[in-house]
Amino acid sequence: MSVMEAAFDPAYGEAWNRRQVSDSLAMPNTHYWLITPNGTEPEEGDSVAGFAMSRNAVDEEELLLFAVHPDHRRLGIGRKLLSKFIKDCRDRGVVRLFLEMRDNNTAEELYRKHGFSQIGRRKNYYRNTSANPIDALTFTLEIAD
Repeated sequence: MSVMEAAFDPAYGEAWNRRQVSDSLAMPNTHYWLITPNGTEPEEGDSVAGFAMSRNAVDEEELLLFAVHPDHRRLGIGRKLLSKFIKDCRDRGVVRLFLEMRDNNTAEELYRKHGFSQIGRRKNYYRNTSANPIDALTFTLEIAD
């Protein structure tokens, strides 16, 4: 939870609370990934630099949460984590990935570098503390062989 609290700007209300995360993880077809500051899967006692959580429906997967702690950004952690997510989905037979993010999210560059393309825009979807609504962008990536 500390990574999420540090990674998501509270002005947008994007971070999930502990109950939302635990309820989602208890649901079938929900998957998660953790990564350490050196880019490996954590072992007992290791610190965590980033995480991802997704939900699967037949041959599609939605990336629900993706975060890298601000202290570990621009070091390749997000790239490794996103690559692992895509590979694991492909290995499970997923053919299409989806995600949604706010328009000014700095992760957009990372997603585009991995082949995601924008397929939609939800006008004024996110509210922030400055009262200026921000659009949500939806992206997809075909990963079938």
